[in-house]
Amino acid sequence: MAHYLVSGGAGYIGSTLVPLLLDHEHRVTVVDRFFFGDESLTDAQNKYPDRLRLVRSDVRRVDPRVFEGVDGVVDLAGISNDPACELDAELTRTVNLEGTKRTFRLAQAAGVQRIVFASSCSVYGHGQGLQLTESSPLHPVSLYARCKANAEESLFELASTTGICVTALRFATLFGLSKRMRFDLAVNVMTKNAYTRQRIVVDGGGKQWRPFVHVKDIAETVQRTLVLSPDRIGGQIVNVGSNVNNIRILNLAYRVRDVVPGTHVDIATGDPDLRDYNVSFDKLPGLYDWKPSHTIEDGIQEILSALRDGRVDPDDRRFYTLRHYAFLSEVEKTFRDVAIDGHILS
Repeated sequence: MAHYLVSGGAGYIGSTLVPLLLDHEHRVTVVDRFFFGDESLTDAQNKYPDRLRLVRSDVRRVDPRVFEGVDGVVDLAGISNDPACELDAELTRTVNLEGTKRTFRLAQAAGVQRIVFASSCSVYGHGQGLQLTESSPLHPVSLYARCKANAEESLFELASTTGICVTALRFATLFGLSKRMRFDLAVNVMTKNAYTRQRIVVDGGGKQWRPFVHVKDIAETVQRTLVLSPDRIGGQIVNVGSNVNNIRILNLAYRVRDVVPGTHVDIATGDPDLRDYNVSFDKLPGLYDWKPSHTIEDGIQEILSALRDGRVDPDDRRFYTLRHYAFLSEVEKTFRDVAIDGHILS
């Protein structure tokens, strides 16, 4: 039984990954700020109270002792979603880059043997050509993507000077149901809008390419990465997704419309989306003897079913990263304005 630390473990990916690691009989320590609450891990806590530890802390300030006795680290922490990252650029850099670097250093100091870093195919940015591979040039066009690219560089600098097995997984754009749901991801938000409004708006003309991957396939890939031989996976960058899920955004809208009859697709030609990348995922099955299996239609159907059954609330602010961070920022400002000696009413 291994002991894994998952930073950002209560998030969209983490709340799917952590139960999977526990089901494989591992111990898990989650380090998370819990900005979106910890309810996404309640079932896992109840099922595995002796093997799941929750640490409420910020990766920029977490106690180094939390890393003691840890065999592997999965770094999922960070501010996600491009607009949310642009809300406060300095905060994004300190969390997504400096916080990540600190996680790497603390893991090294504690003798951790493996680090799996959650990177992103967004590092390809405005990709040149189709079927971009792990060795293709990077053209990040957002702060989020630039932080991911810089963090990758720091990770492999660490690998070059230590014996730690490090792996960077470049995730395609995620979709699918999660205990900590997100409705600011393309497949998810289009399905939600088709159901609630019977309307989908496609920005930037919709001709831009984007690869997609189900959150369960991401969790399975991470779990497999943690147990693969270091000789096989150490020092590797791996695109995580499926070639068949490379599609243009406009085609995605039409596929959602086909599942939700009566949906109207509006194409907005202004405000072009500079993110345009078609990615090759040929390396993944060769390394893992396995590949993602969930289709885009699988994701559309499960989200639609959850909306119809009332299992997810499309109006929950916490399901929209930018909206929730803006709310927290306003709460913090209000507290500073009215609090005296750390108190408001008491």
